[in-house]
Amino acid sequence: MIAPHGMVATSQPLAVQVGVDILKKGGHAVDAAIAVNAMLGLVEPMSCGLGGDLFAIVWNATDRSLAGFNGSGRAPEAMTRELFAGQRLDRIPDRGPLSWTVPGCVDGWFALHDRFGRLPLDELLAPTIAYAESGFPVSPVIGRMWADAEERLVADPGAAATFLADGRAPRIGEVVRNPDLAASLRAICDDGRDAFYRGSVAEKIVAYAESVGGLIAFEDLAQHTSTWDDPVSARYRGVDVWELPPNGQGIAALQMLGTLEGFDLSGMDRESPELVHLMVETKKLAYEDRARYYADPVFADVPVHKLIDPAYAARRRERISTSDASIQTPAGDPHLDAGETVYLTVVDEERNAVSFIQSIFNDFGSGIVPPGTGFAMQNRGSLFALDPKHSNTLEPGKRPFHTIIPAFVTRDGEPLFSFGVMGGDMQPQGHVQILVNLLDFGMDVQAAGDAPRWRHVGSSSPTGRQMPDGGTVLLEDGFPQSTFDGLASKGHRVEHRPSGQDFGGYQGIWIDPETGMLRGGTESRKDGCALGY
Repeated sequence: MIAPHGMVATSQPLAVQVGVDILKKGGHAVDAAIAVNAMLGLVEPMSCGLGGDLFAIVWNATDRSLAGFNGSGRAPEAMTRELFAGQRLDRIPDRGPLSWTVPGCVDGWFALHDRFGRLPLDELLAPTIAYAESGFPVSPVIGRMWADAEERLVADPGAAATFLADGRAPRIGEVVRNPDLAASLRAICDDGRDAFYRGSVAEKIVAYAESVGGLIAFEDLAQHTSTWDDPVSARYRGVDVWELPPNGQGIAALQMLGTLEGFDLSGMDRESPELVHLMVETKKLAYEDRARYYADPVFADVPVHKLIDPAYAARRRERISTSDASIQTPAGDPHLDAGETVYLTVVDEERNAVSFIQSIFNDFGSGIVPPGTGFAMQNRGSLFALDPKHSNTLEPGKRPFHTIIPAFVTRDGEPLFSFGVMGGDMQPQGHVQILVNLLDFGMDVQAAGDAPRWRHVGSSSPTGRQMPDGGTVLLEDGFPQSTFDGLASKGHRVEHRPSGQDFGGYQGIWIDPETGMLRGGTESRKDGCALGY
């Protein structure tokens, strides 16, 4: 998609249309992003919604600067390691009310809107309210995701009442309504952010938490705040790649790029075992550091700038063998120098741009919907570690390690590319593959996303799990058999996966520096599109 004025790219076409309509009304890119995000919470409820968190990187065309936004929530005061030890749990459950952290999405909307918005917030939420009341048709990929979650939704009365019809998931093309979500959004329009954190929506969340053994209290919601965190960057092939610092995992992408900068990737075949091997080994190194260091910097010493320093990347690069896969990869020591998510991106006519990501983590988050709210609560708390010595250990009021990461690219101080890749720990791997496709292999913004991807699984985790056996390389449809064989000969465990959810979901908008046109790329593995005007 190429357009001259403005553009929106995300994973569902109705949401894209809502965003383009906001741009045509004169809305800022952030206005459109909020409207798109609200709509995605309705049409793709297993991935995002009011019960989750958000992060954003915003290019401000007025002062030619980037702003980073962290809209993630914190652990409730009652969420302690002692509580889980008392229940003889050695990890936080993936589902259920014990996995809830405070949702940051709604506060994020208001904070972003206060700084950048032009149109009234009720105008931004109006399309979603209308669709929630009148209904929307379920699109194909989302329909299959909904069906896969049917059994989990049945287990919670609020989830079943909200997201199932007669005990089943809606079929593809079936019209779905969510009047409870419409009511929650109307309350937010009428009473502002306080409706969610102090008012009627908060009352429903807390009442249900108390009834099912959840830990969120009124005080946890009322005390929530978002933060503006400066993005950090790494240089790669003549451009600056920007990510947000922890508690997210964005700097893993920067660490990978810093290591790969020392290799001539363009001289290799893009689908060769040699290239995939180098990238996988680079990923293993970065993810071991991720497992050891990434955490809420308010509670832990996270050496961000040392981890992304080129000198540190050079030392880590020396650990990579071009012939053999690593089995156990120790974290480095940067102090030696001193010694299932939705992504969307919008660019408006003035070339303000926003890279925006929002999630409830696993599909339908915790699997619990407070009755009358219309949305699922996230399960981000499951990403804390319970080891008291771990950087990411659970503490009340702490933000958990987060997987969702927006990205942005500038060249010579000018905006070039706003993009993201959804999908848990696929996200840094996906960011790097997209940029290698664009910058090393000269692909356009759509081809960079369509190309087959790899995914390495089994690295050590910020929850405390260790990688004992080198993990597994998953290869998508499109890689030749010689890549499977070549990786196996280097000692990798290799498996085939059909194209789809295992390999993330990409959206991007390229701001062409020569013509000024916007070039949109969208994920062929999702329902979405890029649309401009």
